[in-house]
Parts: sequence; C-alpha cells; structure tokens
Amino acid sequence: MTGTALAQPRAITPHEQRLLAQLQSYRDVQSLPQIWGRTASQFGAAPALIAPHADPPVTISYQELAIQIEAFAGGLLALGLPAATATDLPPRLALFADNSPRWLIADQGTLRAGAANAVRGAQADIPELLYILEDSGAIGLIVEDAALLHKLQPGLEEQSLQFVIVLSDEVVDLGGLRVVSFSEVLELGRSQTVPEPTLQLDRLATLIYTSGTTGQPKGVMLSHGNLLHQVTTLGVVVQPQPGDTVLSILPTWHSYERACEYFLLSQGCTQVYTTLRHVKQDLRHYRPQFMVSVPRLWESIYEGVQKQFREQPPKKRRLIDTFFAISQRFVLARRRWQGLDLLALDLSPLQRLTEGAWMLALAPLHRLGDRLVYGKVREATGGRIRQVISGGGSLALHLDTFFEIVGVDLLVGYGLTETSPVLTGRRPWHNLRGSAGQPIPGTAIRIVDPETQENRPSGDRGLVLAKGPQIMQGYFGKPEATAQVLDAEGWFNTGDLGYVVGEGNLVLTGRAKDTIVLTNGENIEPQPIEDACLRSSYISQIMLVGQDRKSLGALIVPNQEAIALWAAEQSISQTDLQGAVQKLIREELNREVRDRPGYRIDDRIGPFRLLEEPFSMENGLLTQTLKIRRNVVAERYAAMIDGMFESAS
Repeated sequence: MTGTALAQPRAITPHEQRLLAQLQSYRDVQSLPQIWGRTASQFGAAPALIAPHADPPVTISYQELAIQIEAFAGGLLALGLPAATATDLPPRLALFADNSPRWLIADQGTLRAGAANAVRGAQADIPELLYILEDSGAIGLIVEDAALLHKLQPGLEEQSLQFVIVLSDEVVDLGGLRVVSFSEVLELGRSQTVPEPTLQLDRLATLIYTSGTTGQPKGVMLSHGNLLHQVTTLGVVVQPQPGDTVLSILPTWHSYERACEYFLLSQGCTQVYTTLRHVKQDLRHYRPQFMVSVPRLWESIYEGVQKQFREQPPKKRRLIDTFFAISQRFVLARRRWQGLDLLALDLSPLQRLTEGAWMLALAPLHRLGDRLVYGKVREATGGRIRQVISGGGSLALHLDTFFEIVGVDLLVGYGLTETSPVLTGRRPWHNLRGSAGQPIPGTAIRIVDPETQENRPSGDRGLVLAKGPQIMQGYFGKPEATAQVLDAEGWFNTGDLGYVVGEGNLVLTGRAKDTIVLTNGENIEPQPIEDACLRSSYISQIMLVGQDRKSLGALIVPNQEAIALWAAEQSISQTDLQGAVQKLIREELNREVRDRPGYRIDDRIGPFRLLEEPFSMENGLLTQTLKIRRNVVAERYAAMIDGMFESAS
C-alpha cells in the first residue's frame, strides 16, 4: 500500500484527542439506550425535545425522555415481545413514522427492550412498506397514525404480526390483531421491570432500507457499536454545549439524522422539530446554534436571499453586488493565506504572503459589507448559528463561498447509510471548502482504480473505499449483495469517486454509477458540472444526460421568478419570451461550465430542455434527502431526451 492515500486510519491530532477526552463518559457504553439514563442524570429537567407544530405542542425534558423510553420498553415486553438472548438475532419491530418525540421514544424503547427495528417514513409507498415488513421478519408494527395503518391493512393478513402500536393514540379495530395506542403502551410498561440490556456492541440495532432504485430495497444492518462510534467521535467535527438548540428537519429515521440526533442529545442539546413550511419562522424564533441538513436546503436559503437582493432598487443592488465581489476576493485570499484553497494548496511562501496582504487590504471593506448586508442575512437564521452541517450529497462550491462570506460556518460531512453514516467531516479549524473533510477517528480511506482495484497514490482520482467501526454488518438476508460491496478485510466499496489531498482531505467528484460515457469514450462526472450550472440565478434544478451520445444534454427546471424579473427589466414581449429565455439559458450554461475549474471541451452542454414541473418528493423525482432520482427522471423523460438529441444531430 505504499503511496496509498490513508490506507490506515488517519492519526488523531492532539487537539482532536482533547475533544475526544470530553466524550469519555460514553466510552464504556455498549448499548444505545444506556445513553438516556446518563443524560437524565446529567441534564435532568432541561428540555430535550420540542415539537412546536404538534397538536398540542410538546416539550419533553431529559428526565421524562428516559422515563418514557423505559416505559415503552416495558410496554413492549407486556405485549409479549420475546425476551432477548445474547446469542440469537434480536426480534424485529417495524417502525413506520415521521419526525416527532414519540418516534425517538419508540425507537429507543424498542432497543431498550432488546429488539431491533426496521424503519421507514410514513410517506413511503405502501408496497415498499409491506416489503420491508415482510423482509425484516418483523413481529410487531409501530405506525404513525390510523390513516397509514388502514392503507397497510390489506397487506397485513400475510404478515406474522403479534401486535400493532399507533403513535397517534387513535383507536383502531383490526379484528383479531391486537392494536394499542402509544399511551397504552406506556401505561402497560410503567409497572413492568425491564431486564438490563444485552451489552454487545455487535448486536443488531436497526435495519435501514436503501431506496431500491436498482431493484428491491436492501436492509442495511447497523449494530449498536456502529451507531455508538458516531456518538463517541462526532465531537471532533462539532462541539456543542449543554443547552444549545438544534433545529431538526431531516427524516428522523434516516441514518444521517439519527446519528446526529443521538450525538447532539448525548451532549445535552435541545432538539426542535421543524418542517420545510415552518423552518424560516423557527430559525428566527428558536435561534438555534446548530442545524443539520442536506445541500438542497442550503440552496433554497441561498435562492431566497438572492431573490430578496433582486427585488432591491437598482442602486442598492449594485452596492450589494459590489460588496459580494469584494468579499469573494477577501475569502479567497484568506483561504490561500490559511492554506485552505482546494485549487491552490501548493502555494509558495511568497504567494501566501501576497494573499495575506490582499486579505488585510480587503478586510475593512468586508467588515463594512458585514455590517450593511451580511449581518441581516444572519439575522434571518436567528443570529446565533455556530455551525450548520451539510451531508447527504454534494455541496456546490458557490454555496460554500456564499455562506463563508455571510459569516455562517458551514461544515460538510460524508458517508452512506452503510457507514452509519459519517466517514469524514470538515473541522471548524480546518474547513477546506470543496472537500468532504478528513476521516473521523478510527476511519481509513483508500482510493483505488475502479477496474483493477489497485491502489491510487495521494492526489489521484479513483473509487473510494472505507474501513472502520461504523461500517455496516451487511445487508439483511443478502450475503451475495453484501459480498459485492464489503470484502473479507472489511473494506467497503462506497461507489463514490474522489481523491485525497493535503492533510487527508477527501474530495468527491461523483458517483461511479452516475458517470456518463460519451460515444468518444470520454467519462463525464455530472455532479460538478451541475453544481457549476446552479450558480446561475436563472437555473433552479438541472440534471445532465448523454449516456452513449455525442455530447452532454440537460434537463433544466428554470427559476421562473428570476426569469420573469429579467424579462420585465429587458422589456421582452410575451411573443419573444420563449426564444429569449432559450438564448438566456444557453448563455448561462456556456458561461458557468466554461468558468468551472478543470473545464474540458467535453464538459460543454449541447441540447437542453426546460421543464415546467420541478423535481420534488411529491412527484417521485427527489429522494427524502432531496437528491435527484436520476434513473426515475431519465425514465420519465425518456422520449423528451431522445427527441432533443435527435433534433440536435
């Protein structure tokens, strides 16, 4: 492995060792539910969970959270859940529900009772939920409400369920199948003695099913040890203090949200559940110190700010543009002075000194811009944000730069459901924009040739492999699928492409399966080009296509508001609008792609089509973490794609 980038776990720095020492209280924990008794003792009456949009609103203290988790576990045992043994696979319960305090209580109560859970959101397709129920071998079902239960009911006759729990407390009669409410479970469990948990790190905790875009979903087997590794190491990425507020918006069953919730709650934070509808008002009202989300949310915040800027009078707009141009040069100079410019990591001492001089010269104007413009942007987030953490997809570099300019520290992490999920994360003191950060403790990264699996040296691009305590146990009941991604030495094939630079920073360039191969044999990774195109204020969403074509093509969802404002300013008539918009988008594509670092002639986008309907979860074109479902989009618009390439030939 000579010359291989991070074939062994990256050495922990002294600063990280000090941070990890602060998490020592959880080092001996071998079962996730052990956390809650300790947090109850340490944080007591402090609020743990707040659900302001529940009816009625809910606030639960750390002490009450631990009590309810214990009662839920006792209720499960009273319902006949088999006693756990140290040697057998834990019994499984299916948990199909969305974000709420009761979700976390049901989740951890299930584990406290010695069982494991198979989880999915309540909005998933019914056939998918029934498949998970059957594939996991669940003996009990926990559902969001009566409406979901009634949708599932026709398929429940084929399942071997012993009981159903309805989190909404609605009364449901399913004939011979016992159905109880959340409150009834707690009541049953309050007088029940719950045996001490089975303390085995390798014990199965949860099954999280993949989206199944290439076949039936696979149940990712995550153990207590997998998830506890996140609890005991994420402190090197973020350093919350007891009483800090976290705004929660991602699906709570997703591995990314779950790992972050477990960690942040273990540190005494208050978690507030919000929604896309309420997130802006909750940011202002609760003034969180932390927020965890996916790139699409940061894009929407960026687009909202840009919309407000566009609505300003021309003179004020020019002033704002001037400040942003100055500040962009300032942050670039600061990155280079700090050795944190991804595109210029090897500057000479003289070059760094020159950039330091630029930084000092521009600092007063940047501070003036902060007082006049950027501070108002931060006020919209409550004004107390310490860090926002992005994961679950690639973050475009212009978003990184925007948040750096306005003074919001945006950190990026990387991982997959199969890795519990975090593998790498940017540190506040080493925030290399454009990268996915450095491996968290105990994690090793290798870059190999996708075809030969031979190791690539540092700086060379290839397939990302990972190894560490957070790697899954395998796919439930699918040893062949497991063997395809997890070798005998424990190296997991992430399916992502990237390279390692500097002090172990991982830079991702795309998904191996998303690579577009043109007829000239050129391999194109679409994500970086799409991210560059999204810098245009006139492009809201974009997906590149072109497999086995002469050139790239694109499906584009235009930003209708920005285009309408542009058309009004240009005095373009309705008759000429369509042609003018086509010309505008062509110019935007050409400029943004050409100005992208590493531009090659094959990166040029040929034919494109504008779509009236945005990609969304409702129409099935976005995942629940707001990533484009490329195969679904390609299938839905297959005729359009064929037509645009035919007309271009």
